[in-house]
Formats: sequence, structure tokens, C-alpha cells
Amino acid sequence: MDAPQKIWLVCNAGSGSNDPEAVELLQQACGEHGFDVARLISFPDERLPTPDDLDAAGVECVAVYTGDGTANACVSGLYGWGGAVLVLPGGTMNLLARRLHGNVSGEQIVASVASGGARRVRPLIARTRHGDALAGLLAGPGTAWYAVREAMREADVAGIFAGASEALAETTAGPMLHCRQPALGREAGYPLIEITPSEWGLQLDGYYAESPGDYFAQGWALLRRKFREGPHDRIGLVQSVTLEGEDGGSIGLSIDGETTEGGTSEEIAVAQCEVDLLATGHG
Repeated sequence: MDAPQKIWLVCNAGSGSNDPEAVELLQQACGEHGFDVARLISFPDERLPTPDDLDAAGVECVAVYTGDGTANACVSGLYGWGGAVLVLPGGTMNLLARRLHGNVSGEQIVASVASGGARRVRPLIARTRHGDALAGLLAGPGTAWYAVREAMREADVAGIFAGASEALAETTAGPMLHCRQPALGREAGYPLIEITPSEWGLQLDGYYAESPGDYFAQGWALLRRKFREGPHDRIGLVQSVTLEGEDGGSIGLSIDGETTEGGTSEEIAVAQCEVDLLATGHG
């Protein structure tokens, strides 16, 4: 596609790698490659752009340099818009940016777009009644560890220890999660199920441990974004799945890194993103 010249840039100072110096370097890279950053939006101090905002300003591309949660909010808020969103790796995990571009820097992505090496895509996503997961979602009592992650981000030492104790108790004693309709996975269920959308459907992976010590190690791996190193089952590839908490317990959810409390049963299904994203990778 032809590279857009005038863009708006959304950033979030609370994201993992989104400090003022990094934003300034990204703006310089945009200028060096012929992009005019006509407006810099600092979320959450400023609201995210709407389709009407962008159309009125004559902008056809929005670059989002944030973590997965803010990128999700920006993209889903632009559903139905005729322009395109460029997702850049400005957070800690950057799963959506990696899905679209591979493991490359924001400056490399900008250079690829400027040279005409991008295409418009509408990837498959995971749809829930709480919102869409563009990169993936986690479900189950294991998501309690995300509260510890936030305490670590804010350097709250007391919160880290208190949260770790609560998360360990929730993970070991909380209601295990089961895949129903279709019925898949371990009969005992899982404390954590990962659902990853792909071009073939929803990939289901169930993570588990056998002892409190193993659960603590698994939680620590989750904090370090390396929970995939722990023991797990490749449950299957589906178009939709219903998750149920054991004994009628509610289901903790983390949708693109943003946590929410679900019901006792949650249906997740394949859907298509409803606005164009720019992709430079080969996936």
C-alpha cells in the first residue's frame, strides 16, 4: 500500500517502554521517513480518537505506540472507520504488534511502511461478551497474578507480597476452569487457559502445576511473561469454546492484558477485526 503522509500518534506513558525519550525517538523516525505526526495523543490524559475526529482532520492512519490494552481500546474504538491503524510495540509484551510485524522495533516497522512494505489486514480475533481480544486472552484463577504484576510496575513492595499470597491461594484453591462445548482438556481442569486467535481459529493451551510450589513458580513465570515455559497441554484448535468455572465459580479473564471478572460460564468465538490494521510481517 502507499504510505500515508499525515498521521496521528497515540502513546501511553504508563505502558512498559513508553517513556518520553522513546516517544521522541519514534517521532524522529516518523519524520525521517516522510510522515507528518500532525497530532500526539497522550492517553489516558487525552481521549482516544474517534472515526469522526479522524475524518474531520483528514487523517487516514493512526499509529498506536502503547501496550496491548491501550492498543485494543484504540482499535476497537475505531471499528467501522475507513482508515488504517498501525500498531507499534510500546508496551511490555506487545503481542498484537508481534502478531502483525514480528519481533522488530517500532522504527523498523515505520521504515517498512514508508517503503511500501505494509498491507491492510483484518485478522481473526477472539470475541467475548466483555470485548474482543486482538492478540489473546487468559482465563481462570491464574489471572489473579496480574494484580501482582501491577504492584511490581508501581514498585509497591507491600502490594507485591500481599498480592502474591492472595494469588497463590486463588490459583491453588480457586475453581478450576474447564472447556465445554466442545469438551476438551484435562478432567481436573486448569488454573489458567490461554486462547490465541490465529488465521485457523482459536488455539487453546491449558497450564497447570501439581503442587503449591509449582503453582508459585508458575505464577512467577507469569509475572515474567514466561508462563509458556511451564507445564501445559495443547488443548485444541476451535472456532468457539464455552469455558465453565468449577462448582459455579466465576471466571477471571485477562483480555489483551486487561483483567475483568467474568461469569460462571463464558463463550469465546472467532470473529474478524472490524477496522483495517497495517501488517508488515509474513504471518
